[in-house]
Amino acid sequence: MALQKLQTQLILPLLAAALFALLAFIVAPNFEPLALDDAQRQALSADQVAQYQIMADSYSLIRRILLSAMWLCLAFAFVRLLSRFIFNFLFRLRKGREAPTLVRDIFSLAANILFAVLILKTYFPEMPLGALLSGSALLGVIIGLALQDTLGNLFAGVSLHADKPFDVGDVISIGKWTGVVESVTWRAVKIRTFTNHVVLASNSSVAKELIEVCPRDNLNARLVFFNTVYSASPAKVIHVVREAVRETENVSRQITPIVRIRDLGASGVDYEVKYWLEDYARYNDTDALVRQRIWYAYRRAGLSFAYPTQTLYLERPARDGRPAGSSSAVMERLSAVDIFAPLSPEELERLAGKIARHVYAPGEAIIRAGEQGSSMFVVHEGVVEVQIADNGRPRTVATLQEGDFFGEMALFTGEPRTANVVAAEETEVLEISHAAMKHLFDNDPELAESLSHTIAERRFNLAAQTSVAQSDEGESDGLLTSIKRFFGLD
Repeated sequence: MALQKLQTQLILPLLAAALFALLAFIVAPNFEPLALDDAQRQALSADQVAQYQIMADSYSLIRRILLSAMWLCLAFAFVRLLSRFIFNFLFRLRKGREAPTLVRDIFSLAANILFAVLILKTYFPEMPLGALLSGSALLGVIIGLALQDTLGNLFAGVSLHADKPFDVGDVISIGKWTGVVESVTWRAVKIRTFTNHVVLASNSSVAKELIEVCPRDNLNARLVFFNTVYSASPAKVIHVVREAVRETENVSRQITPIVRIRDLGASGVDYEVKYWLEDYARYNDTDALVRQRIWYAYRRAGLSFAYPTQTLYLERPARDGRPAGSSSAVMERLSAVDIFAPLSPEELERLAGKIARHVYAPGEAIIRAGEQGSSMFVVHEGVVEVQIADNGRPRTVATLQEGDFFGEMALFTGEPRTANVVAAEETEVLEISHAAMKHLFDNDPELAESLSHTIAERRFNLAAQTSVAQSDEGESDGLLTSIKRFFGLD
């Protein structure tokens, strides 16, 4: 195919020009100008001399025409070769691509006109080229008016080639058409759409339109939208979709896909995934493949897409004194907390029925230093980090796992928070409120004393490594006084 194109564009025209020039070169000597000496002129009559002169002028004209035709063919071949060398070799060597067709055509046209004028002026010096050009001004005006659309396309094409807003191979959107640029000529931009149709957009109309360009050598981004039910964890959805998309064919490995919440819809959480393509011309197929990968990733991860539904919740009434909504898992978690060791199973069950469960995203603060609080937290699922300020920057001093707790002094004494606690990953915590503990203290006032001993013993053990510490008994008495004052048990 490339050899056939080379033969059509270069070899055949050059061969034809060379053959015509060779023919003119062979035939031209046969038309050498004829000349009469003085003896021949005296032997002939005036009419014969006139006829002979006419024949001599004809021979001279034919010879000049043949020679000028020969040099025009050679000039044509030279311009063709020069254009090929400049725009197909030097331009490619410097720019890494072929020169635009319009620039090449303008160069060839100007060079051919220049050589033609020089050759004609050499062999036909009597030809009034200046008068011819000045006399054609009116004709030029008439032609300009008749061809104003064509000339508009020409000059718009020159502007496009000068600005270079897009190249062959780029994906562009002009008006309602989107496709791959196949060529830019002096008249129109040729676009092949993604339905394999060819659209020719005139240069004048392209120059007036807003053009969206996706360069072929650029990582262009795409957005695909999807959703999930409200019960699905955002952290899990983001991780699952990101891993599924980053392994998709034609998705660039240089930039990690971004998955983010786009909106909180009426039926579910709306997401979008942003990814970058290696070949933007295949974006339709890649979008479809990304949606397919998301579906399979959802299936493996047990996630569900959202669709319009109505859910009816039925609350089971209390039975046998047991509060509705109590959870054995929550009770099991609370029973493992050492400060709640003095509580009986019945008290643990009542406390479990009054706690609040909260889920925090990775990096989200659960409590902040200096805040007033009246509740404590138990890590039910996940990991949290305890942070303090160090020269204006957060420094992690402890990491709490499932079953650990924090904020107990705010619950029992109302002390302000002493540190920031941040979720290291998606974390669910159980919040025990002041009201829930007060309900237990009202039913069992002696429980405050048992809890104060347990809390004091825990704090004493944590401070055992320090050289300055008060006795366990003294701290227990002071803590009991603070608890009674805070809960109004005096």
